[in-house]
Amino acid sequence: MFYRLAAVLTTLLAVYVYRSGRALYHHVLTAPVLPKGYFAGGDYRDHCVVIKDEIDNRLTHCEHIIFWDHLDEEDIITNRLILLSCDPGRRAWNTVMGPMDDPDPSGDLWIYSTETGSLSPITLANYPDGHDFHPIGMDVYSSKAGAPSNLFVINHARENSTIEQLVLDPAQPTVATYVRTLTSPYFVAPNALTLTSPTSFYITNDHLMTRRLPGLLSSIFPTIESFGGLPLTWVGHVMVLPNGSIQHKFAALGIVLANGVALTHDGLHLAVASSGLAKVHFYKRDPLTNDLTRDREVTVPFITDNLMYDDDDTLIVAGHPHYPSVMDVVEKKPGAKAPSWAVSIRPVRRVRQTRTRKRWGTIPVHHCQPL
Repeated sequence: MFYRLAAVLTTLLAVYVYRSGRALYHHVLTAPVLPKGYFAGGDYRDHCVVIKDEIDNRLTHCEHIIFWDHLDEEDIITNRLILLSCDPGRRAWNTVMGPMDDPDPSGDLWIYSTETGSLSPITLANYPDGHDFHPIGMDVYSSKAGAPSNLFVINHARENSTIEQLVLDPAQPTVATYVRTLTSPYFVAPNALTLTSPTSFYITNDHLMTRRLPGLLSSIFPTIESFGGLPLTWVGHVMVLPNGSIQHKFAALGIVLANGVALTHDGLHLAVASSGLAKVHFYKRDPLTNDLTRDREVTVPFITDNLMYDDDDTLIVAGHPHYPSVMDVVEKKPGAKAPSWAVSIRPVRRVRQTRTRKRWGTIPVHHCQPL
């Protein structure tokens, strides 16, 4: 009996080391030596712009940044604004990494113009009294010919995690009007979303076992899931019906800590960050059914977090090269800093004889430690 148990444990350990050993060694056990700043296209000091809230210093602990494009009748971009989701109280209320001490201070949405350099907080109009707002991932539909845009924001509220549906109007861009709150038992630990239409989106859940569990389970089980590299998380697809109800379907299962998600502009390929393996999974998408088929994966030199496709469908991947440094910041250790890193991933086509083969390559883009 002992030998059988030892054989099983040895096999499980070998599988774990084979699959998760690289990420564990390079991003947990090893502290990387990084420069203060680096940009592949030149001097980072000429390209890295620090945006600050000079008045209240509330532009902190920002989770997600997206473009809000304004299009003309011919779908040509006439203006591009940047939306940011931030939560100054995240160190006291973090449903992913802990602690969960104080959910009262609300987070904020911000809008930034690269043309004018103006930064403004977004007012939430008609937002329900007493309803927490702790924004995480979000996505917004482009505005065409001045039409309003649907904005969906993941909210890690005190009772449960929800999706807030808001509307942004180009005529009044600093006001987001509340529409409804979306809830579902499948919103266990929602992290990021990407729109497939004005009223539908893919959404990731980064944990199955969360800090919302009772007692000691809230710290034990999420830690086991995270460091054990358990493939328990998933991507879902959500359709919002006219009456406000939703239809949810599982689109991709068996992911280790599914995090950021992004859809190509033609809607045919989906990228999902696996934080537990420091990889990006690529899927082929059927636009008619929203079904996903696993295509390939790419390993990156850090723990993957947020994803975004640029105008040329090059994938921008941002993340954290050293997990213990992130935890030091979470635990408010004096002088703690958590470096960040970003790379781009694009398909590279090579022609050999009469066949065309496609592979995916990584190109370093930007690494910048927080100031």
